[in-house]
Amino acid sequence: MVHTTNQQTHFILVHGACHGSWCWFKLKPLLEAAGHHVSAFDLTASGTNLQVIQQVATLADYTMPLLDFIATLPLDEKVVLVGHSLGGMNIALAMEKFPQKVSVGVFLTAFMPDTDHKPSYVLDQDLELGKTLIRPSSLFMKDLRNAETFTKGGFGSVRRAYVICDEDKGIKKEFQQWMIDNNPVDEVKELKHVDHMPMLCDPKQLSVCLLDIAVQYA
Repeated sequence: MVHTTNQQTHFILVHGACHGSWCWFKLKPLLEAAGHHVSAFDLTASGTNLQVIQQVATLADYTMPLLDFIATLPLDEKVVLVGHSLGGMNIALAMEKFPQKVSVGVFLTAFMPDTDHKPSYVLDQDLELGKTLIRPSSLFMKDLRNAETFTKGGFGSVRRAYVICDEDKGIKKEFQQWMIDNNPVDEVKELKHVDHMPMLCDPKQLSVCLLDIAVQYA
């Protein structure tokens, strides 16, 4: 069944490390079929973006395509930000800079920072995983260890939802729960029988989940 709402929601889908906008190709048409607007694009040095990751020094540089896009949105438009895996750090930065533009940030089996520790905190807890999962150069650990803490008035002021993937081998369910306990969210949903790439292995279940969140918070 296709869920519909009375108003159109603008979903912005943010991919994880070493991926690109291509990873949303199954999910995007499902959300659009439900009557919503969907934007998905490549972050710096990702997908078809021509820059190389070795030339990207900071998380802000890596996130620039997302930040530039949100800056161009109409003043009265609010979006639903969905960040997958390392993309959680990208949407956190966007929420920090544009809290008034985001109705809800959805962390899809994603790294989720808090407002009490350095942005590198959650990555430090899981760094060995990070080394095996993705290129170390794309974790921006040096930058994040020196970065300002996310603020309660920026990132902390935006409503957040976390989507757990129960069979994730990349970011274990226990670690997903640890991040939620570390920084409680407004809504927790769990996808059943899905791995680290729910947008590919079960896009229908994920689309229903995101539409439910949009109905409640967007």
